[in-house]
Amino acid sequence: MVHGTVKKRVETSRLLTSYLEAGDSAQQPVLLIHGNVSSNLFWEETLEALSPSYWVLAPDLRGYGESEEKEVDATRGVSDWADDLRALVTALRIEAPIHLVGWSLGGGVVMQYAIDYPESVASLTLINPVSPFGFGGTKDEKGTPCYSNFAGSGGGTANPEFVDLLKSGDRSAEKPNSPLNVMNHYYFKAPFTVAAEREEKLVTSMLLTKVGEAHYPGTFQPCEEWPGVVPGAKGFNNAIAPKYFNLSSIAEIEPKPPILWLRGAEDSIVSDRSFFDFGFLGQQGYVPGWPGEDIYPPQPMVKQTRYVLENYKRNGGSYEEYVVEQAGHSPHIEKPLEVHGKILQFLQSRP
Repeated sequence: MVHGTVKKRVETSRLLTSYLEAGDSAQQPVLLIHGNVSSNLFWEETLEALSPSYWVLAPDLRGYGESEEKEVDATRGVSDWADDLRALVTALRIEAPIHLVGWSLGGGVVMQYAIDYPESVASLTLINPVSPFGFGGTKDEKGTPCYSNFAGSGGGTANPEFVDLLKSGDRSAEKPNSPLNVMNHYYFKAPFTVAAEREEKLVTSMLLTKVGEAHYPGTFQPCEEWPGVVPGAKGFNNAIAPKYFNLSSIAEIEPKPPILWLRGAEDSIVSDRSFFDFGFLGQQGYVPGWPGEDIYPPQPMVKQTRYVLENYKRNGGSYEEYVVEQAGHSPHIEKPLEVHGKILQFLQSRP
């Protein structure tokens, strides 16, 4: 753990939440929200970088890290997590407007929080955020579903071997879909790796992810439409399925906090050519039976985010898109000096 960072736990009105804290509570608060199959430990360098100027808090979302294990009702999208975040803010008696920083899934959580409580948000920083139209099953910048049942999204889209290895606590590099290999090949842009001690800590935090129908990846149902699965009603991956998850209404909120959209140029997870999207995998021949470009093209995740943020801007808000070259899905770890410098510049330009 970085110098000056303290691990704490608090009982909120919703669950027992574990969080990391750094900086002075008299300073303006910044909340860091992690992504899927990770924990607040992926924010260690960010805590250290921001804490001289801000009071920085990084909670573990429910079902991740050391926070309480409670099921996720996916029919509410990511609202369980956003409500948990609100309960944490209340429990810690945070009254000042909050700077929210969300990475990947966490980007969706902080957008939902801003939709629900816009007056309490000072700014939003979105790092490689999940598309506002969810993950999988949509085919254009407006989030039009490929099929009306949202086939190809939700709990049935996770790699079964990865799920099994995650559940068994596998730490090896022997199997391509081990948590270690997934982190090094998809969370980061190869050949980037972290130091051995840090790598062990991050893999350990991935292995704390709760696995099961109510957690990761969640439930699913078979269907006739390609690729043969539709979202269930519980669990993490269903919470970001477009059947339940649509954050395009962020363009309508008032007031509109300024947004920094920061992304790695070579992200292979949240991308217009995502290796975790059935549309792209089918197009490339990895999944047989692909119905073709007209019916099920790759999901244009980046274009979808830009479309929604342009609507946000058109309605009187402001956003900046900042691309980190030679970085993948985790630019705050891969290019920490550049990314943290940009975040600080953005935060310090706010009133």
